Amino acid sequence: MSEEKSAVPAWEQRFRAARVSLPDWAEDAPDRALYVSNASGTYEIYAWDRATDTHRRVTDRPNGTTDAELSPDGAWIWWFDDSDGDEFGIWRRRPFEGRPEGATGPDEEAVPGLDPSYDAGLALGRDGTVVVGRSTDEHGTTLHLRRPGAAEPVEIYRHAEYGGVGDLSHDSTLLAIDHTEHGDAMHGAIRVVRLSDGATVAELDEVTGHAEPRGVACMGFAPVDGDTRLLVAQQRTGRWEPMIWDVATGVETALPLRDEQGRELPGDVSAQWRPGARSLLIEHEYEARSELFSYELDGPDGPDGPDGPGSAKGVLTRLDTPRGTVSGATARPDGTVEFLWSSAAEPSAVRSTAGGVVLRAPGAVPPASVPVEDVWVDGPGGRVHALVQRPSGAGPADGPFPTVFEVHGGPTHHDSDSFAAGPAAWLDHGFAVVRVNYRGSTGYGRAWTDALRERVGLIELEDIAAVREWAVASGLADPDRLVLSGGSWGGYLTLLGLGVQPELWSLGVAAVPVADYLTAYDDEMEALKAIDRTLFGGTPEEVPERWTASSPLTYVERVRVPVYISAGVNDPRCPIRQIDNYVERLEQLGKVHEVYRYDAGHGSLVVDERIKQLRLEIDFVGRHLGTGGVGENR
Repeated sequence: MSEEKSAVPAWEQRFRAARVSLPDWAEDAPDRALYVSNASGTYEIYAWDRATDTHRRVTDRPNGTTDAELSPDGAWIWWFDDSDGDEFGIWRRRPFEGRPEGATGPDEEAVPGLDPSYDAGLALGRDGTVVVGRSTDEHGTTLHLRRPGAAEPVEIYRHAEYGGVGDLSHDSTLLAIDHTEHGDAMHGAIRVVRLSDGATVAELDEVTGHAEPRGVACMGFAPVDGDTRLLVAQQRTGRWEPMIWDVATGVETALPLRDEQGRELPGDVSAQWRPGARSLLIEHEYEARSELFSYELDGPDGPDGPDGPGSAKGVLTRLDTPRGTVSGATARPDGTVEFLWSSAAEPSAVRSTAGGVVLRAPGAVPPASVPVEDVWVDGPGGRVHALVQRPSGAGPADGPFPTVFEVHGGPTHHDSDSFAAGPAAWLDHGFAVVRVNYRGSTGYGRAWTDALRERVGLIELEDIAAVREWAVASGLADPDRLVLSGGSWGGYLTLLGLGVQPELWSLGVAAVPVADYLTAYDDEMEALKAIDRTLFGGTPEEVPERWTASSPLTYVERVRVPVYISAGVNDPRCPIRQIDNYVERLEQLGKVHEVYRYDAGHGSLVVDERIKQLRLEIDFVGRHLGTGGVGENR
């Protein structure tokens, strides 16, 4: 290693090391693919011609670009153009081969005639049909259809509640729409319409008229012309799992998902069609890890399948993936499966079931980190799963350590055994890291995910407190050096925890948080307003006591420890005005705090900016806990 390279600490090397997303390939041109990479120092879209193994950066914007799609024939790259991370913009496109020589100015508008909006989905048909989903505060969700050769798009759907584009059928005759017209944004419904006349062909709604709401979501039409089967995610058994719904006949086919030993897969299960639609690629998430299976639909178990009439007769076969997390997978036409894999200790790479690495980012591989330990703690709502990491070289008998409770966002998300530069940086500086999959997290069943409704934030903090008690009692965590930290929903829980549980924490570090929930509701994007109405059971005017009880601003006078806040000035999810309200109150009360505002949205896509933010957090914690700042521990 050169002196120049060795002068860069391992934590910073992990941020600077280039990484790539799972490539997305064109349906009818599988050698043409897109992926996202930070190789330039900013996360941007890259085109990959696999036949010649050539890579080309497509976008180049100061605050980065991550949303893009390929047309089915691979001829066009569509990408979403917003302003400085505000998520409000339009779709543009350019040829896959690159812009014409001498071209200047921005890429062409992909669908002229549509004003900027928040993205609510995009479907590109093989015949040139385009469906664009838009979300705005004024109009709710609107879907717009542009036929091949048409000059202007036509509005085909509008509703005040949030929804979006599900999928186009392979022959572009049918459109599946994911919607929440029933008002429950946590449990969606599906409507299928015929594009020739806009008539409804089928509806799948398991919220309206059901005492216990269950969500459904579109996972895609079968990739065969004339095939009216739609792959659907549903929650009828208390967890997410797939089924096949023929929208023309109404026939629903359950998919018995049992491994080679006949055991049903626990946890949440998603699926996608494999080319030809005779089998499925299954992604199984359970207890912070994931694995892949192939499901052959034409198995040997009899005409109606092992679970009787209405069930498939399929065969489930596990694919060889290492222990850790699969952050996306795709089934290739040659029968192989490519997947993005990592673990807490090992950096990510795009691998193939054929063996080896398919795509690795250029440059040095980032330094490894330490593996996670699984901890289960009895909480007030059931057993809580936490992922624990000790500083490198530390054993179970070592400690107690200064400890960071890194709280995940979402809230319907979960921490996993996957590589993350942020937690690894704290480990390098001598901290233990604890991540809690509190009630509201995914991967533990519908009841666990849905449990946080109405007592929003307070329920999650109960689970975090239970794990904190274990961490101190076990000798892992130093009770006088406990940092509550997180971003987005994790930032919200950090600020709420500092006020609701002031005696439990030594410091708070909150990134892009909800701080003043009532003001946040006024300013946030419409999609999040719909989720908040569902979580609280009404608007701030309808159930003000719930919103007040769950707002960090309510408890700001009880905050007794220093707090650090970072915020994007263009953030549509956790807007800046409500953070300013909280900071102003901290100032009035004379509370110790620091604030960093940056010119982007809900987080930054610029590597240098991410490093700067973490450096500021480490230095803040070091000054107040005496643990040292950046460069004092490596």
